[in-house]
Amino acid sequence: MLQNDDKLEVGGTFKVLDENDQEQEMKVLGYLLVEDKEYVAVSFIEDIQQDSEEDIGIFFFKVADDNSFVMMESEEEFENVSAAYIKLEKNNFTKQKKR
Repeated sequence: MLQNDDKLEVGGTFKVLDENDQEQEMKVLGYLLVEDKEYVAVSFIEDIQQDSEEDIGIFFFKVADDNSFVMMESEEEFENVSAAYIKLEKNNFTKQKKR
């Protein structure tokens, strides 16, 4: 669980420890509501800053009532949130392309 005193804004950053106990900075990419539950999409700052054609890794957490980020409870929940995020991104891309 990642504890946040206040809700992080989109673009806000926070630090986590990776599997090697190294501090890594993550950035909030956006929030989405799926089946009346709030989720946050985040990515490592290092991945975002790399000038690459490769896709960046996006991670999802459930936002708890106290604004902490918690792991999802099942693979099905992850799949539902991933699908909703992809749909949201496609809609945003389509809107930007029309301009």
